[in-house]
Amino acid sequence: MKEDLLARARALSTAGGRRLLGLTGPPGAGKSTLAGELVTALGDAAALVPMDGFHLADDVLVRLGRRGRKGAPDTFDASGWVALLRRLRAADEECVWAPEFRREVEDAVAGAIGVPRDVPLVVVEGNYLLLDEGPWAQVRDLLDEVWYVAPPDDLRVERLVARHVAFGKDPEEARSWVLGSDERNAALVAATRDRADLVVEP
Repeated sequence: MKEDLLARARALSTAGGRRLLGLTGPPGAGKSTLAGELVTALGDAAALVPMDGFHLADDVLVRLGRRGRKGAPDTFDASGWVALLRRLRAADEECVWAPEFRREVEDAVAGAIGVPRDVPLVVVEGNYLLLDEGPWAQVRDLLDEVWYVAPPDDLRVERLVARHVAFGKDPEEARSWVLGSDERNAALVAATRDRADLVVEP
């Protein structure tokens, strides 16, 4: 992680009150890795809340006919995500509990992440923080800064394939999914890049 990124995040954490830093970018960009590094480096001054906890459950996606597009904007509870961001920003509860997506079961677990009121910086990460449609359009105004993580596309695709293989897909199925569903979502996210405060090129 670059020292200038850590310094910028630390400045937010010491700016007074509760601050929210968003990390966005296409699938496989490295958002989770960077977010984890920042929060680890900042210690008790930061907490991490990923957007992925708001994936709709697989059985719901099957019922809605959206399972084959899991990861698209309409396969998340966007309004629930916005409501959580408002609670995090207000910082008027002793602790806000957020859901966490568990890849080993491909579903979210409620109340898995606790954010105490005295944590000054909440780092949130997800694909659609800058999307300007539907409930997603409310997200940008709830974040103090948004950084867009933009690695080379070939590296990002190989990361995604490896991730899907690690969680049970065979290599051919994984590559097919990445080049189909994931890349459609990546194109949608890429169109939001110019709304970011900072572009991070690892």
